Amino acid sequence: MDARTAARHALAGIRLVNGAAALLTPRMMARRLGADPEQPALVYVLRMFGVRTVVLGAQLLCPADADELDRLLRTGTLIHASDALAAACAGRNGLLPCRMAAAATAISTVNVALTLVARGRPCRPPEGSPS
Repeated sequence: MDARTAARHALAGIRLVNGAAALLTPRMMARRLGADPEQPALVYVLRMFGVRTVVLGAQLLCPADADELDRLLRTGTLIHASDALAAACAGRNGLLPCRMAAAATAISTVNVALTLVARGRPCRPPEGSPS
């Protein structure tokens, strides 16, 4: 297995595990984040995050073709970068305990790196678009 495939499978595994945990055990995830696990809105949001993340992980395991895989990985880079930024901001603003914010930021940053390795080439604008 080459590095690109290994990175894609690692990313799919991380997404599936984290997504399933948020979907199936949102109260436990809330406690780990330092939040009130009895907040119904938080349980709802964690389940939505879980569904999104499981779908993203599953898509990486069986893309239709190389173009779809490239699209999934480009989208994943943006998703994980925004997740990392959101976690860092939440920690900075005191919305998450510093330790949890740092862990969430690190996980999402690793996911960004995995999307870039799985793509195997630098991101560049599409043909015909201004540079």
